[in-house]
Amino acid sequence: MKLLLINPKFDESFWSFRFAIDNIFVKEKAINPPLGLATVAALTPSSWQVSIVDENIEPIPPEPDADIIGICGMMVQFKRQKEIIKFYKGKGYTIVVGGSGASLCPEMYENIADVIISGEAEYIWKEFCSDFENGNYKKLYKEIGTVDMADVPIPRFDLLKMDRYKTASIQFSRGCPYNCEFCDIIVMFGRKPRNKSNTQIGKELDALRKSGIRNIFFVDDNFIGNRKKAIILLNYLIEYQRKYKIRFSFGTEVSLNLAKDELLLDLLRKANFDWVFIGIESVNKNSLKEANKKQNQNINELEAVRKIYSYGIEVFAGFIVGFDNDDISVFKELQDFIIKSGIQVSMVGLLYAPPKTPLYLRMKKENRIRENSGYYENTQLGTNVIPKNMSYDEMLENYKNLYLKLCTNRNIYKKIVNKYKYFNKETSEMDKTDKKVVKNVLLKGIMKGGISRIFYFLMTLLRVKSKYYSLAGSDWVSGISMMEYAKNNFEKPVNLDLLKNIILDIKKRTNKYIKKGVLNIKVDSSLDNSIKIIIHLKGNLKNRVYNFLQLNIKKILNKSNAYLIIHIDGTFKNYTGVKNFIYSLRDYRDKIKIQINSSLNSILDLDFTNFNIKLN
Repeated sequence: MKLLLINPKFDESFWSFRFAIDNIFVKEKAINPPLGLATVAALTPSSWQVSIVDENIEPIPPEPDADIIGICGMMVQFKRQKEIIKFYKGKGYTIVVGGSGASLCPEMYENIADVIISGEAEYIWKEFCSDFENGNYKKLYKEIGTVDMADVPIPRFDLLKMDRYKTASIQFSRGCPYNCEFCDIIVMFGRKPRNKSNTQIGKELDALRKSGIRNIFFVDDNFIGNRKKAIILLNYLIEYQRKYKIRFSFGTEVSLNLAKDELLLDLLRKANFDWVFIGIESVNKNSLKEANKKQNQNINELEAVRKIYSYGIEVFAGFIVGFDNDDISVFKELQDFIIKSGIQVSMVGLLYAPPKTPLYLRMKKENRIRENSGYYENTQLGTNVIPKNMSYDEMLENYKNLYLKLCTNRNIYKKIVNKYKYFNKETSEMDKTDKKVVKNVLLKGIMKGGISRIFYFLMTLLRVKSKYYSLAGSDWVSGISMMEYAKNNFEKPVNLDLLKNIILDIKKRTNKYIKKGVLNIKVDSSLDNSIKIIIHLKGNLKNRVYNFLQLNIKKILNKSNAYLIIHIDGTFKNYTGVKNFIYSLRDYRDKIKIQINSSLNSILDLDFTNFNIKLN
């Protein structure tokens, strides 16, 4: 049997760090590899041939040599996942879907996939493989029991192109002891954390160590959910690094009550955990109570963050606006807190109700769910929840403004200064930075930002100890990445009249080609908060026409948050002209979708890692 596993491309989001990927990193194409697929590969019978394709770093093959194509996906990947399923189904492949999307909402896949793997895969995937070999498989395999973490195999890291990722991923535990109303983790994994043994973690570290990997993200939803077992593992990690005389750089997700635990903080520092992600969520205590975020309610958030800094551990944090107890004032309060706390990587999201969660059920009962909103993650400019103490439009406008204010050059600088007042870390070999990366930060990050950014960067060097320069440089990269994301997605309003005037001018100048039926262009404003420019290329255009289109399309994308869809079909003599036109728009690729048939794309050879491509 031949199995191809695919991780669909992510749309640009807070976590894309697109600016850093494009401009700063030397060879990395994405932040984290698809750990779930590597685990599924390890669960597959050894007699099967397994390969993994991550569309975030490489193109999917148009006609793979495979008996089964397995496609994973989170809810934020659903649209792209659906496109890939349709494409391969049309070619006659057997399609299996899995991941958190299928685990949470298997019904979304009933009419589009051959097989649905819903829930943790350790037992049901093996069952499916056996059934498939026997020619008698089911439509749905749903895990209704509890997976023993001792049965989780070492992921097939060898099938991942690890050199193209910034960080490797491993998992210690599943589940979280808390019961936050908006969280889907407890729906999928339960409230009783389950953990791997030290021996299991050691074997995974062995595989990564031998591959030269040193940056590792523990993807646990709450690494300290079981405190006793976390302490045992941390001591093991300390000894492991001593034994092999190496230093890993670890990161993970924890709850804010870490700040009250001196022992855990000390062990995290000694084990070389350089950063933690914490769901702080809100500075409004009533909102925390409403969300059942008990672990945060009796903690001074600012003091807690500074306590963690004092152990040399960076804090990344998640925040939510739009709780029932939030009104307009929450945006200014949150802005002040984030700047004072110095949290550069601050993921601020709108309140979103994932299906099946307690929040979703409550909002549904109160008729406050925006059905078919099209939003599957909370850092987009829209959500599926109708707020209580502000209008939906007021929430969106204030959210957009908050993001843009947090990402100014001045506030990036202020956050850095406020953090390093309390930061206490010894320098180490992990602080050394590639010279090319430093050059990219200075030339593509700082210098390109103009006088304002250069000034505040120089002020950073004056206000921060020299031993923290590398870390402060990383803060600038994170800040600029957030700034670029906010500008691309929030800053530019849609001016429909302007767009229609530009399109009208394009049509007048290209009327000859439109009449010949080789070019068509229109504006689609039918979707909420979304304007689409649709170009249809059906035949040959002269190079000067491609150049004219390129200049005007760039003008549209620069002046608005409109999206561009390019359909390519028909017969072309000048393929170079088409390809050059597409690649001239590369800087806007997160706002462009290309629809093309696979035979034509085999000639054009468009790079899937540069564009969102849908094959027909």
